[in-house]
Amino acid sequence: MKKIVLVFLTAITIFSCKETPKDYVTLQGKITNPKDSVLTIMGKSFMRPIQVTENGTFKDTLKVTNGFHGFKNGVMQSFIYLKNGDEIILNFDSEDFPGSIEFSGEGAGTNIYLSEKMEYIQKENLNNVKETFALSKEDFDAKMERIKNEVAEMLENAKDLDTTVYNMEVDQNAKMIEYFTANYEREHKSLEAFKPGTPSPKFNYPDVNGKNVSLDDFKGKYVYIDIWATWCAPCKREIPFLKELNKEYKGKDLAIVSLSIDKMENKDKWLQMVKDKNLEGTQIMADKDWNSEFTMAYGIKSIPRFILLDKEGNIVNSDAPRPSDPRLKETLNGLDL
Repeated sequence: MKKIVLVFLTAITIFSCKETPKDYVTLQGKITNPKDSVLTIMGKSFMRPIQVTENGTFKDTLKVTNGFHGFKNGVMQSFIYLKNGDEIILNFDSEDFPGSIEFSGEGAGTNIYLSEKMEYIQKENLNNVKETFALSKEDFDAKMERIKNEVAEMLENAKDLDTTVYNMEVDQNAKMIEYFTANYEREHKSLEAFKPGTPSPKFNYPDVNGKNVSLDDFKGKYVYIDIWATWCAPCKREIPFLKELNKEYKGKDLAIVSLSIDKMENKDKWLQMVKDKNLEGTQIMADKDWNSEFTMAYGIKSIPRFILLDKEGNIVNSDAPRPSDPRLKETLNGLDL
């Protein structure tokens, strides 16, 4: 009987000492050169500001839905994988962001892997799909095979990776390769059609006074074409930069043409915005919005879109930098304007 009681008491002791799984995640760390007094964690229907001390340290506990969350300090944003029970240490320098982000602590393995994956994608410039689609078939096939092997190796070598993320990454890696291979032929053909030096498709549309304006009217000048619409917020954000561009290159061999693809029933709205915003340069309106001949010829599916042509109407860049992008002036200043 004494043996039975002893075994029972031993079992109770072991059970009592077993730690109950935490239903929260601990997040702490340090921000060098913080841009705000809080580090904000954002999830689905979830936003939690964490106080940042004067020396940049922070610490808090959060009950989360396991998965990806955003975090920001000031205007800088990135993402973090949070799972209840983890104790994650996050350090970064806001003046070297996101390159300085470092993860450690329990549960950091998943975030370390994801950071390395992002660095790999940036190194391979995979976000710039046009660069990959522009490769010859031989070089494209070789790149896809290399990337498939390297991302698989990276995933297999990851330490302390959450099982859900592992399975997700297996699927995402396969879909990435599938996307490139399935779209290569069509996208490569399109890029070849609009490579520098190729004659541009032409336009011939009415301006604000109803007078038709053709691409041929600008022979002898470089032409910077802005494809936009009155309903497009990113397009309208470029207006101040377009005005600056018109002012800076006035009198030079550069024609700035803004081509609206508003629906024809909204023509009055377009005319009113041109007037109210005092839009400069040549303002014209396409006849069939997205289905207009010029828009269709370039395969434009999103706006704003900018196109730069040379003095003979040949393509310099079929997807030129926006007016707000410093690279545009670098390009223009290198031309014989």
